[in-house]
Amino acid sequence: MTDELLQALEADSIHILREAVAEAARPVMLFSAGKDSAVMLHLARKAFFPAPPPFPLLHVDTGWKFKEMYALRDAAAAEAGIPLIVHRNPEAEARGINPFDHGSALHTELWKTEGLKQALDAGRYDMVFGGARRDEEASRAKERIFSVRSASHGWDPKRQRPEPWRLYNARTAPGESIRVFPLSDWTERDIWTYIAAERIAVASLYFAAERPTVRRGDALIIVDDDRFRLAPGESPAPRRVRVRTLGCYPLTGAIESDAADIDAILAEMAADRTSERAGRLIDRDQPASMERKKRQGYF
Repeated sequence: MTDELLQALEADSIHILREAVAEAARPVMLFSAGKDSAVMLHLARKAFFPAPPPFPLLHVDTGWKFKEMYALRDAAAAEAGIPLIVHRNPEAEARGINPFDHGSALHTELWKTEGLKQALDAGRYDMVFGGARRDEEASRAKERIFSVRSASHGWDPKRQRPEPWRLYNARTAPGESIRVFPLSDWTERDIWTYIAAERIAVASLYFAAERPTVRRGDALIIVDDDRFRLAPGESPAPRRVRVRTLGCYPLTGAIESDAADIDAILAEMAADRTSERAGRLIDRDQPASMERKKRQGYF
């Protein structure tokens, strides 16, 4: 990693943010309070400084995020001076959809996919910033930086548009919208190196500490609150763990680790050959699940 590479990535992302806003009528930035969201918001603040970014933050809430994520979300929006829109799918709320009774597939479909589509329709947003990176997962590697979505928010891999020489196509037919991914070319290592260089605040859950956990199959789940359903004879055990990616806590696998700072995380990553999203249980619910969810409107 060199300073020149970080500077080039930063300049490209700022260019993407400005290009998208110039073409947009109603832009919005998805914000999950994870490390990629934190970097994307930091870049947006730089792109439009000294004014605040000219769009709101949108958090599609499931009610099952880690407690620390909610605190970080609210603090980040307040510090940036940006309106924060929180949307919860009223149907999922009325039916009490949760990861324990209904499984990861239905939980994700109703809270995340349908919730996101509801929020985008309600705001009539035509340009939606997301923090996805191509190195995260196979179907995300297929995405262009400006990715068109149908009027029903579906993604069609065959409609990917060429982006030669950083020229982006923001044209849409009536009802269509564009998802924009300013971090597409970044890697997990780039993200951590930039967080260290820019001193960006992220959740302490990324750093190793002793936490109450239960083992479910090959996954270690952090027991974040008293809603967690323990199996008969099961009790949380303290383990020194951290997470590589954040989501709904009952569906997020932790890893046993001693990496308590960014230098240690980078060293751990150099020796690790597993996917960053290997701990996300929602990616395992069926073959090619991420691509299927994206076709249906998932982020």
